[in-house]
Amino acid sequence: MIIEQFTSCLRADLGEQFDDLLLRGKGSTWKDYPWMITMNLLLFFILGLLVHFVFFVSIFDIYFTSPLVHGMTPQLTPLLPPARRLVLFVADGLRADSLYELDENGTSRAPFIRNIIMHKGSWGISHTRVPTESRPGHVALIAGFYEDVSAVAKGWKENPVEFDSLFNESKYTWSWGSPDILPMFAKGASGDHVYIHCYTAEKEDFGAQDAARLDTWVFDQVKDFFQSAKSNQSLFSKLNEEKIVLFLHLLGIDTNGHAHRPSSREYKDNIRKVDDGVKEIVSLLEDFYENDGKTAFVITSDHGMTDWGSHGAGHASETLTPLVSWGAGIRHPQQVSTQLFDDEFLKEWQLENWKRRDVNQADIAPLMASLIGVPFPLNSVGILPLDYLNNSDLFKAESMLTNALQILEQFKIKMTQKKEVTLPFLFTPFKLLSDSKQLEILGKARSYLKQKKYQDVISLCKKLIHLALEGLSYYHTYNRFFLGISVVIGFIGWISFATIMIIKSHSSLTRSVVKGGKKPHHLLPCSFVVIGVLIAFFLLIQACPWTYYIYCLLPVPIWYAVLKEFQVIQDLITSLLTFSGKHSVVFLLVFTLGIEILVLSFFYRYMLTAGLIAFACWPFFTQLWIRAKITSLGWTLFSLLLAVFPLLPVLGREPNITLVTGAGLLIFLISLSSFAHLWKSKSKYICEDGSVHLCQMVGILISTYIVNSTHSSLLQKQGLPQINQIVSWAILASSLVVPLLGPTIVFQRLLSILLSLMSTYLLLSTGYEAFFPFVLSCLMLVWIHMEQETLQQSGVSCTQKLTSIHFAYNTDITQFRQLHLDDIRRSFFFVFFIVTAFFGTGNIASINSFDPSSVYCFLTVFSPFMMGSLVMWKILIPFVLVMCAFEAIQVTTQLSSKSLFLIVLVISDIMALHFFFLVKDYGSWLDIGTSISHYVIVMCMTIFLVLLSGLAQLLTTKKIELWGKTKPHFM
Repeated sequence: MIIEQFTSCLRADLGEQFDDLLLRGKGSTWKDYPWMITMNLLLFFILGLLVHFVFFVSIFDIYFTSPLVHGMTPQLTPLLPPARRLVLFVADGLRADSLYELDENGTSRAPFIRNIIMHKGSWGISHTRVPTESRPGHVALIAGFYEDVSAVAKGWKENPVEFDSLFNESKYTWSWGSPDILPMFAKGASGDHVYIHCYTAEKEDFGAQDAARLDTWVFDQVKDFFQSAKSNQSLFSKLNEEKIVLFLHLLGIDTNGHAHRPSSREYKDNIRKVDDGVKEIVSLLEDFYENDGKTAFVITSDHGMTDWGSHGAGHASETLTPLVSWGAGIRHPQQVSTQLFDDEFLKEWQLENWKRRDVNQADIAPLMASLIGVPFPLNSVGILPLDYLNNSDLFKAESMLTNALQILEQFKIKMTQKKEVTLPFLFTPFKLLSDSKQLEILGKARSYLKQKKYQDVISLCKKLIHLALEGLSYYHTYNRFFLGISVVIGFIGWISFATIMIIKSHSSLTRSVVKGGKKPHHLLPCSFVVIGVLIAFFLLIQACPWTYYIYCLLPVPIWYAVLKEFQVIQDLITSLLTFSGKHSVVFLLVFTLGIEILVLSFFYRYMLTAGLIAFACWPFFTQLWIRAKITSLGWTLFSLLLAVFPLLPVLGREPNITLVTGAGLLIFLISLSSFAHLWKSKSKYICEDGSVHLCQMVGILISTYIVNSTHSSLLQKQGLPQINQIVSWAILASSLVVPLLGPTIVFQRLLSILLSLMSTYLLLSTGYEAFFPFVLSCLMLVWIHMEQETLQQSGVSCTQKLTSIHFAYNTDITQFRQLHLDDIRRSFFFVFFIVTAFFGTGNIASINSFDPSSVYCFLTVFSPFMMGSLVMWKILIPFVLVMCAFEAIQVTTQLSSKSLFLIVLVISDIMALHFFFLVKDYGSWLDIGTSISHYVIVMCMTIFLVLLSGLAQLLTTKKIELWGKTKPHFM
């Protein structure tokens, strides 16, 4: 809107000079040098992909590197442990409130565990970290450290790094449960003393029978195992050894939560079944070991779950998990009149009189290790929760000292590694924990130990642990600032280079450049060569990883390419000086404001609503309202309709299949009316390609029926009907092929793409989001008309009507016009609509936005890769619709797709640079994860814009001829 006014003002002020600057003039370099421009652009896009890939990967080296170090020696408490064996129950996906709260009748749904809390053991909340997923949760529980996100990127089912665990330190470990969790601890163990018993992956079905049978399988296997041990002398002897662990992984609660939500009867009944199973196993073990009192029990969860059945982020329902422990070495219940916690949970759970002992999830690993007397896991960063131990003060002090030495050794090795690869005059040690400080604290601790001042020992050890952990973090992030500066310099250089490419290749602001400007002095390349050699030598001396060379050397050629174009920069400055200073400032402010709104929309979705309302008002501040009232009204209407979606709830919504059905029927009626209109107008399209349109209409009805049928079948616990699954996959597979059978006329092809993609989108929808692509597509169609009107208003000849323009047309470079200032607005609109497509119906920066029920028409058996791929395609469908509309705008406005895309690239990169500065490594884990994911999303958007642009061109320009027919069409 404001850009339009600014353009008009410039035209009024400068007259013919404005058109001479911004429109293609005589002797255009496009006609004189088309081959050179094409080659330069091709090289530019290849270089752009490589540069953005490097910038994208850099975030993993800066923030996602593994915190683990190797080379430590095991630390063992010298005193006799209280337990000979440990039994660990992990109820996957169990929320703390779901276990502790009373039901509607005022009774506990886990009476056995409630009885333990009140009469036998200790309880509290285990606070997890993000990502709240099964693998990192179990690593924290059993290995004592928080796995970095790079491990997730490298695969859930393999060990991306070697790490020590409680199971590895045990004499024997037997485990039962999911094939997704158990194998990684067996692979990480030395020797052959960790035994796993898994059910098949096919049993993890969200849609078939009650998932509690997964837990029943585990309990039955444990019973059979101990029954067989009575007649197997070798196994019986092993089970009577010291330092053994029994691990029961119970996945049923998590599966039922995903399928039915934590508030469902299935989820709550599963908790009762787990409680009954735990009671049976405890009774079984007490009988087997003849009540020797040497068994310690721990029951907890790897993560919780949101009300809408997902997990992965930092919502309290995901990070608050239960912890109950009892048996050998565990403190008995302690009744208190006041608690340390001022939340409302204690009253809600009616446990305010029993002392609550909260821990961090990684603290459970050293607790279990101390109970059975094995070394603390080497990479553990957990702090032994002494409040859970029922033992002497001497045992607590010795255990705490062992804990401190184990973490301190990690700190020493980390410091040594960093010191060895850093020049002495550049190395800055962690001053709060110098060698003398370490000796001082350890000396005092051992002195107090001899004097039996055990509380003083514990206090000193806790201080040492906190300093060592702070030091570990310091050395882990030691190179972060250096790498960040290198990436930022490269980023700014790339944005400058892209801007120069736009000016040089797509405008008339620098006419003298191509015709032969001054060549840069030979001193410039020599200077950059020297800089590159010095940087490489500096990195070589410090033995930096090879990736550091890429991050630090990449800015050198980029900035050389920028400074080499000094003639372009000089011409640009000269041209800008001819503009009114007032108008230049206004333009800069408007552009900056637009970028900031886009950035803020990642944090506050209602900013999209504000932007769309502003878009709705745009025609009323231009001549469009006078020239094309109906089109302007359509633009305003659909902008306001689309503005509603960011205000609707993202998370926690219940499935509403009625809305999906309504969206399907609406799409069908629209397509039917379009078909009737074309039939009435006796369009050639109806005669030759009408069957394709009819098939797509039938596909919409079939998708609507399958969604309803599948939902009904799952509610009745009859599973996913196989015919529904087959048809769903068939619709998905055909969705990118069927549009290619129709004509390439803009309107018909866009309608065909919408119908095909909507058939798939309906199958992946669970509620109001099913309307989103339809409203977005309507706005895109009106946008195309609006840009045609805008182009005519600016004086550019555009005689073809939208109904006669083909996507596939002669792409002779000499037919393209050069850039207007108005094209910046078009590019900004495109980026805004892309962001709206991302965040219009959800916040994909948050992992827990994922609703597993959205893929149930395709599969119900747990498959992270396949489910994630389907959800990703659902996210990309609105993206593709916007891309196709943008292709149409490039055709109708007679502008090269490369020139518009270059502007889009600059806008996206400026946003990415914003998010790079906003990345955090402090504060809540939700804030940290969100800040990183925002950067990753923008970088992925920039990279995949190129790839999806190719997909959009394929969908819009190609036509498949069947039955040997050869129809003439533009190419």
